[in-house]
Amino acid sequence: MSIHRSSYLEKFEKALTHGQESFATLRTGRASAQLLDGVFVEAYSTRMALHEVASISAPDTQLLVVKPWDKSLLGQIEKAIQIAELNLNPIIDGEIIRIVVPALTQERRQEMVKSLHQKEEEVKVMMRNIRSDVRRDIEKQEGMAGISEDDIKAEVAELDEVVKEYSAKLEEVVATKERELMSI
Repeated sequence: MSIHRSSYLEKFEKALTHGQESFATLRTGRASAQLLDGVFVEAYSTRMALHEVASISAPDTQLLVVKPWDKSLLGQIEKAIQIAELNLNPIIDGEIIRIVVPALTQERRQEMVKSLHQKEEEVKVMMRNIRSDVRRDIEKQEGMAGISEDDIKAEVAELDEVVKEYSAKLEEVVATKERELMSI
C-alpha cells in the first residue's frame, strides 16, 4: 500500500497557507487591503466578504479607501468594519469610505507579536495532528504483504523530513511578520 508523500504534502501546505492568511490579519501600522480580509458585510440577504462588494485600495501608508460597487451598501460596510474588532474607524465620505490607519504604539506592537505567536502555535498544533494521523496510517501497514519494517521506518523518516521542512517554512513566515510588526 505505502503512504505516498504527495498524499500528505497537500495537508501541510494547507496548514501553512491557513497560517499565512491568519497572520495577514495582524496589523503592521501600514495601510494594506489585507487588513480588511476578515470583514464580512450583510448584503443582498447574505453574508459576503468585503472584497466581493467593494474595491479596497491603500493610496498611502496611513489610509485605506473602500469604494462599494453598490452605493446603497455604504452603511452596512461601515458597520461591518466597526464590528470587525480591527480598531479602525471608518468614515463615509460621499460615495467612498475612508479609513485612517493609526500608527501602532510599541505596546500595541508587542501585543500583536504575542497574538502572532498564538496563531503560530495553532498552526503548529495543526501540523502535529497531521503528522500524528499520517504516522498512524503508516504504522497500520505493519504486517501487510509487501511492506517491510524498513519500508515503514523509511516512510516515517520521510514524514519527519516533511515536518521539519514545513516547520522551517512556518518559522520563516513568522519571523518575517514579526519584523514587519516591530518596524516603525
